[in-house]
Amino acid sequence: MTIMMDTLLSPRRRTVLQAMAAASLLAACGDRRVGASAAPALSHRGPAMGSQYTLKIAGPALSASGQDAARAAVAAALERVEAAMSTYRPASELSRFNAHGAGTPFAASPETLAVFAVAQEVAAASGGAFDVTVAPAVDAWGFGPAISREARAVPPASAIADARAVIGWTALSVDVAAGTLVKHRAGLRADLSGIAKGHGADAAARALDALGHRNFMIEVGGEVVVRGRNPQGAPWQIGIEAPDAMPPRAHTVVPLLDRAMATSGDYRIFFEQDGRRYTHEIDPATGAPVVHRLASVTVVAADCMHADAWSTALFVAGTVRGPALANELGLAAQFLARMPDGRFEETVTPAFAALGAGPAA
Repeated sequence: MTIMMDTLLSPRRRTVLQAMAAASLLAACGDRRVGASAAPALSHRGPAMGSQYTLKIAGPALSASGQDAARAAVAAALERVEAAMSTYRPASELSRFNAHGAGTPFAASPETLAVFAVAQEVAAASGGAFDVTVAPAVDAWGFGPAISREARAVPPASAIADARAVIGWTALSVDVAAGTLVKHRAGLRADLSGIAKGHGADAAARALDALGHRNFMIEVGGEVVVRGRNPQGAPWQIGIEAPDAMPPRAHTVVPLLDRAMATSGDYRIFFEQDGRRYTHEIDPATGAPVVHRLASVTVVAADCMHADAWSTALFVAGTVRGPALANELGLAAQFLARMPDGRFEETVTPAFAALGAGPAA
């Protein structure tokens, strides 16, 4: 028997509820000082990248035109990223690259090239735990755009073998100077879902920077960028979701100043078959969903694109290699692993501990 567990909702409703839950965690963790009552100058939610975004701007009251300008800037930045990097849009730059043949340079925009360049950087540093060329395996397991969530099931061994045969980040070249991407293997395709949402949050933050905003929080489907301080003049208090919790609640609260945070986990998008959970987080080495006790990995970094990619890489790396890699590279990372009694074992790196995060109230 196969059980679909994007919470047994339609994909659109599921992503909207996920975003609303994430937004409620952010709102609930927005201020921990007794007696504080300052409200944001702007609080707004909108659709973005198959999910929703939440925007909060602190500081002096904004005029109606100022609010409109902030909302429009964020929406335009996120739409630009989605139009370029979505696998769900046949005309996107990424979809056109995936349809492009091997051996011939593909002219790409500077923004897309920058994302691919960071993806390759993280792939090399993680020993291939992060690999955007995993798209064929993502599709084989039913997590891509071509298969509905109701049709997800364990694929035949032959389909997994076919996917593994074309996966490999070393078979992809990124030439930023020339403005091109080159596939060195026929059938190679990319999926940027492990990095594009973080890049989208960064792009939205830069759009707000350009408008002169200095104190704000932008969250895109759970990936967060903050600038300055919250409406109470304190660091932004950002909640890390407790895996599997229903209703959603925060497990940890992280105070952030001018930083970004992203979380990868197995509890949002998965299916169960014959009593086993299969997550959308695919191990490029096996072409199959990861198999370990990790429920989530959160990374705090200077920008959300790196935080997003590294949270995925460390999640794929697993309960032993993940923390070791994060410690070796000096990454600020939290690992939550399932215990047999239903509790979560928390492991944090020294860089994460230095942030002063604590349990949610």
